[in-house]
Amino acid sequence: MKRVRTRFAPSPTGYMHVGNLRSAIFGYLVAKHYDGDFLLRIEDTDQTRQVEGAVEFIYNTCNLCGLVPDEGPMNSGNYGPYTQSERLPIYKKYAEQLVEMGQAYYCFCDEERLDEIRKIADSNKIAFLYDGHCKKLTKEEIDEKIANGEKYVIRQKMPKEGLSIYHDVVYGEMTFENKLLEDQILLKSDNFPTYNFANVVDDHLMEISHVIRGNEYLTSTPKYNHLYDAFGWEKPVYIHLPMVVDFDMKKLSKRHGASSFMDLYDSGYLPAAVVNYLSLLGWSPETTDEIFSLEELIKIFDPARINKSPAVYDVKKLNWVNAHYIKKLELDELLKITVPHLKEAYDLSDKTDEWVNHLVKIYHNHISYGKEIIEVTDLFFKKDISLDDECKEFMKDETAKEVVSTFAKHIKKINDWNMDNIVSAINNTKEELSVKGKMLYMPIRIMVSGQMHGPELPDTIYLLGKETVINRLNN
Repeated sequence: MKRVRTRFAPSPTGYMHVGNLRSAIFGYLVAKHYDGDFLLRIEDTDQTRQVEGAVEFIYNTCNLCGLVPDEGPMNSGNYGPYTQSERLPIYKKYAEQLVEMGQAYYCFCDEERLDEIRKIADSNKIAFLYDGHCKKLTKEEIDEKIANGEKYVIRQKMPKEGLSIYHDVVYGEMTFENKLLEDQILLKSDNFPTYNFANVVDDHLMEISHVIRGNEYLTSTPKYNHLYDAFGWEKPVYIHLPMVVDFDMKKLSKRHGASSFMDLYDSGYLPAAVVNYLSLLGWSPETTDEIFSLEELIKIFDPARINKSPAVYDVKKLNWVNAHYIKKLELDELLKITVPHLKEAYDLSDKTDEWVNHLVKIYHNHISYGKEIIEVTDLFFKKDISLDDECKEFMKDETAKEVVSTFAKHIKKINDWNMDNIVSAINNTKEELSVKGKMLYMPIRIMVSGQMHGPELPDTIYLLGKETVINRLNN
């Protein structure tokens, strides 16, 4: 069997969107499932969209997620360079080779002429396709234009009759009419290749065996295949992934709160959990299990189980997965993803490290991601609390009122503010009123925290402090 080699080929245009990261994950899993190679290639042929530092962001994301490239711009192998802007002579060579083979031609049409035929297409309400005008030029005419310094592009000659058929692992047999294929530009007038041309040349030269990418490229694949055929090259295995969408079935975008992996990471999501969740977006294992380490995913990943239908990005499900990973963290790891958010949101200058650590610890099983610590701990940082209607209704019970007043009496007697004495105050209230369970704990919790549910009550009371607890009980 031919060695499996996959590639992740992002453009350096900023942080990595979760849809791009999922493509990287699937590419990595395919390669490693078959003991193959995973490459990182930077496709920067569109220089206008390039963002400074984006390559480092991409590498950082891959490394944080455990998707360490076997080859790439920062760890070159035998197939470099791995950045397209450093490969321009290669593309020019192969584009000119296609011209010599009669598979491509020089096109000198300027923007004015192209705009003219676009307007004609628009007025006829048909899709714009280049009309092949320069295909008719003789060698003498071409040489004269080049000698005169006229700008040109190199276009591929596309078949205009028959069908283009190829197989995709996910979508099966795909069929397209050749009359809809435009004579695509391969090399632009600035000697930069188009995306379509560069990735075919690179995939062949880098011996990529499996191409994993979004299904928006399903319709472009016939163009790629005609290039493979023109050169006489072997085609890769195609695996097109379903689109990632929101609940309205629209393509996921920044306004849906999922702009990039780094946004998630900076909010205290764990890379392993994000990889776990994204691996289940459009793919399912044979079992009903949903929590997998990267090593487990590598072992069980089967591209044939990728779904055709769009994958819905569900933040609630992501939170559920991430919560599983958070519960397994040691306290020092938990502090790293929570305390920075607490410091940003609240004034901790009067809080000891012991107090902060205690606070984070009691919410270990109550948060789904690091930044959520701000939301769930606000009761410890505000002077006054308010009760919702459900809490107010519960507190109408006479027993509840009696529990609160009795507990307040015992709390006031505490001189040494510690957990043991707080537990004693709760137990003394229990014995004095002969109440237990919900009717003991709920009234106290409501009055000191404004909530019906939360972490262990003695911890909550201890962290609030004696003065705050008494003030809230008296209210």
